Amino acid sequence: MPKLVTGFHHASLIVADTTRALDFYRGVLGLTIDRSRPDLGYPGAWLNLGDQQIHLLELPNPDPLRGRPAHGGLDRHLAFWVETLDDLVTALDAAGIGYTLSRSGRRALFCRDPDQNALEFIQQTKA
Repeated sequence: MPKLVTGFHHASLIVADTTRALDFYRGVLGLTIDRSRPDLGYPGAWLNLGDQQIHLLELPNPDPLRGRPAHGGLDRHLAFWVETLDDLVTALDAAGIGYTLSRSGRRALFCRDPDQNALEFIQQTKA
């Protein structure tokens, strides 16, 4: 069978307020906005993450925000590489954002964005 899927382009996250979400994704995580996003009829933003993107969609959220697991590893989540977890911990602490460490034994942590989307950050190992 031929290889039908060749890569990962973007993941979309529903947010209640694009400006508030950008405070987190740009202000805390340091991502940049892709200005090529067309007018889609609703607010949002495309964020660059290497060759991939995160698309923020300011739309009504069909998912419950309450009752989500405290540890994001027990919820659907996006996972990202980081060069050093210590720098991320410093940024999260400065922003007052809580997190939990990975239970896998890897150098990783989980946190939630302002809209309760779970995010995992894994430190890249030096080869």
